[in-house]
Amino acid sequence: MTHIQQHDGELRAAARHFGRRRFLTVTGAAAALAFAVNLPAAGAASAAELNPARITENPFTLGVASGDPLPGSVLLWTRLAPRPFEADGGLPRSRVAVRWELAHDERFTRTVRRGKVTAHPEFQYSVHVEIDHLDPDRIYFYRFRVGDWISPVGRSRTAPAPDARMSELTLAAVSCQAYHDGYFTAYGHLAREDVDVVFHLGDYLYEYAVNATGGARAYTDRRLPAVFNRETITLEDYRLRYALYKSDPDLQAAHAAHPFVVTWDDHETENNYAGEIPENDVPPEEFLLRRAAAYRAYWENQPLRRPQRPEGADMRLYRRLRFGRLAQFDILDTRQYRSDQAYGDGWQVPGPESEDPSRTMTGATQERWLLDGWRDSRALWNVLPQQVVFAERRNVPTADFKLSMDSWDGYPASRQRLLDGAGAAGIENLMVLTGDVHVGYGLDIKADHRDPASRTLGTEIVATSIASGKDGADRPANYDALTQANPHMKFYNGRRGYVTVTLGRDSARADFRTVSAVTTPGAPVATAGSYVTEAGNPGLRPA
Repeated sequence: MTHIQQHDGELRAAARHFGRRRFLTVTGAAAALAFAVNLPAAGAASAAELNPARITENPFTLGVASGDPLPGSVLLWTRLAPRPFEADGGLPRSRVAVRWELAHDERFTRTVRRGKVTAHPEFQYSVHVEIDHLDPDRIYFYRFRVGDWISPVGRSRTAPAPDARMSELTLAAVSCQAYHDGYFTAYGHLAREDVDVVFHLGDYLYEYAVNATGGARAYTDRRLPAVFNRETITLEDYRLRYALYKSDPDLQAAHAAHPFVVTWDDHETENNYAGEIPENDVPPEEFLLRRAAAYRAYWENQPLRRPQRPEGADMRLYRRLRFGRLAQFDILDTRQYRSDQAYGDGWQVPGPESEDPSRTMTGATQERWLLDGWRDSRALWNVLPQQVVFAERRNVPTADFKLSMDSWDGYPASRQRLLDGAGAAGIENLMVLTGDVHVGYGLDIKADHRDPASRTLGTEIVATSIASGKDGADRPANYDALTQANPHMKFYNGRRGYVTVTLGRDSARADFRTVSAVTTPGAPVATAGSYVTEAGNPGLRPA
C-alpha cells in the first residue's frame, strides 16, 4: 500500500466519523484534525518538561525568524529540531523551556528584554514570542537559548508610530520557492540587501515530491530521506516538508536578516484549490482535513501572531499593517474564500461563467474588511500584498485571446468591486504586490484594460519566483505575444529572483533583481529593470 493510499484511507475514515455538517464547524474541524493525526485535544499542559541537558545536538537547525512588525512590538519565531528530517524532530514528547533575548546590538551588550517560552510537542516545538512595549521604528537583535545551545542571531525591527511622517520605506517581495526546481540563491542576495521588511506572497513550499538528490539541485554530496519523495497529505508530511525547506541556508539567512510578512497561495496546501474545493475529485470533508493539516503546519513554521493561529480548517490570514503615514499594507488571502475557477480552470475564453457578478476572489467578509480599511486609510501608499495577477493579462494579441481562470481575470466582477471601492475611498496611490507566475511583471492597472487610453488607477508589481520554474530566461517564449497583447505591461522578465520597492513621499521605485541560474549554486544577482511611479500620478515608467 502506498503512502497516499494509506492516508487516503485514514482521511476518509476521519471524514466519515465526523461527517461534513459537523466538520464544517470550527470545533468539528479541530476535533476531526485531532482524530486524524492523534493530537491531544487538551494541549500539552500535562507533558513533562525535558531536561535540556538531554539535548545533545543543535536544536536550532531551522534557524530563526521574525514577522509582522508593529509600532511597539516584534514577533519572534523558532522551531526546535535537533534532527529535522525525523517526524519528531529528534525530541521526545516533552515540553522544552526556551529562553529568548532582545537587544539593541548583535553582541547583546545592551539587552532590552529577556524571557522564557515553552515549546510544545503538539506544535512541533515551534515558538512564537510577541514582545510589546518597545520603541517604534527601531532595529532590534534577538536570539534563543535551550540549555547551553544558542541560536543564530536574528535582526528585526518595529514599525514607525502611527502618525510618523516617514520619508522612505524599502520592501522586498518574494514568492514561489520550489525546492526541487533549484537553489534559493536569491535569498542569499536578499539577506544582504538594505530592506525594512520582506513580503512573501505565497508558495513557500510545494506539496510535490522531492527525490533523494533534491530534484534540479542534483546533489552529489548528500541524499535526502525517502520521506520527502511523496506528495504532502498529512500533518506529518507538511511538517517534514517545512523542515526540508527551512534547512536551506540562504532561506535561513534572509529570515534572520529581515522581518517577513507572509501570506499563502495554493501549494502550501494543494495546487489550485479554491476554498473548500480541491484540485482532485475527493469529498470536501476529506480535503478539509488535509487543509487543516496544511494550515496548522503553516502557522507552526511561520513568524505569525496569535490572531493567525488556525482553528481546524480555518485560519484568518488577511490582516493590516501600517508604517506611519507613508504606507498601509492590506495583506490578502485569495485562496481560502474564493469561488471555484470558471470553465474548469486553466486559460480559457472569458464568458458568462467567469463574468458572473456573484463570483468572488476574497469572500464577502474579507472584501468588506478591505474596502472599510481603504475608507479609513490615511496612508500615502496603499499596498495590496496578495497572490495572483490582478491586471488583465491576455495570452495573444488577437480577438480569440484567453485569460487565466485562476487569476483575477477569472473573477472580473470581484476585481471591479475592489477598484470601485478604491475609487470611492479616494485611494490615489494603489500598488498591488503579486507572486504566483514565476516571472517578473510591471503592470499598469487600467480603468479599462482593453482601452490603453483609459485612466491608470494603480500599479502592479509582480515578483518572480525564488526557484520555481528552474533557471528561466530573460525573454520567455511568449514575450512578444504577451507584451503586444497587453500594452499596460511595462516590464516582463522570466529569470528567478525578487523585487525591491522603495516607497517615498514623491514616488515609488521598483527594482527587479534576478539571478542567472538556480540549478547551480552561487549565481550573481543583477538588476533586470527599474521603474518608478509618481505619487498622485499612477503609471510605471523606466527609472
